[in-house]
Amino acid sequence: MTILVGDIGGTKAHLALARWGGTRIQLFQERRFSSRKFDSLEALLQAYLNEVPFSGKAAALALAGPVRADRCHLTNLGWEIQGAALAVQFKWDQVRLLNDLEAIAWGIPALEEGDLAVLHPGQPESRGNACVIAAGTGLGEAGLYWDGKTHWPCAGEGGHGDFAPQEEREIALLRWLQERYGHVSWERVVSGQGIATLYEFLCAQTGCAEAIPLAGDRAAAIARAAVAGTCPRCQEALHWFVRLYAREAGNAALRYLALGGVYLGGGIAPKQLHLLRSSVFLDAFFHKGRMADLLRQMPVRVILQPRTPLLGAARCFQYSAA
Repeated sequence: MTILVGDIGGTKAHLALARWGGTRIQLFQERRFSSRKFDSLEALLQAYLNEVPFSGKAAALALAGPVRADRCHLTNLGWEIQGAALAVQFKWDQVRLLNDLEAIAWGIPALEEGDLAVLHPGQPESRGNACVIAAGTGLGEAGLYWDGKTHWPCAGEGGHGDFAPQEEREIALLRWLQERYGHVSWERVVSGQGIATLYEFLCAQTGCAEAIPLAGDRAAAIARAAVAGTCPRCQEALHWFVRLYAREAGNAALRYLALGGVYLGGGIAPKQLHLLRSSVFLDAFFHKGRMADLLRQMPVRVILQPRTPLLGAARCFQYSAA
């Protein structure tokens, strides 16, 4: 059986066809698009189908937003999506919508050893629940419930939980962000936009002129300048971002009691492996007082395979159709 699978984010969209024999999933006819160039998911899907002949009758789409009752509002894009409407428009018999982090969670069992980078090995042969946290355009989180034999993914929106400052500078950051947004979530500081926000705050607090142009991908430009060592303020912002990422990853690990593993997904983590493997990340991850020893038992890994949400969407469809 061949189905259309997609990973639809606030910035980028990745579409492909998927087929499987047994448990192994093959992806082909992959295409990548800029989500923001389209007015709707329907227009994006049509652009893909104009390039790729597809006679199948089913689709599984991972979406960057909460999915409820076959509907989804993409948090950072504003699209309203309904699975039944897509099925009618494209003459498909089945459309499966799922949250993008849930899709990553579904995709983890399909990964190979080289698709993961180990940040912390944890306790050997540790078993139990697991969790995924992914910083990209936004911040997504999901859990994997362990039933004693296998993991079952469950979606979440933990990235929109309240940001919790831990020091005077972070309290000042919270107040600064409250003036902008009112409610301040972890996504405001642990995401691509979060890197830019931390940099802007540091410049504002020190009275320094911003050296990074406003146009283009500011987060990527800040990260490049930080790695190159050409901008001390960029380095400070990136290190701060990594510590905050670690703190919320530790929070997620405790919420899910993730003895089976903590997985970092999204587009940022693979590009910052040198920092994630350092004490900058791990010290902040373990800094949980009486729970520090518990966190040290949990394996922590970075997902390097960008096709993981597509593999997960295909696996989820396979299980739901069984």
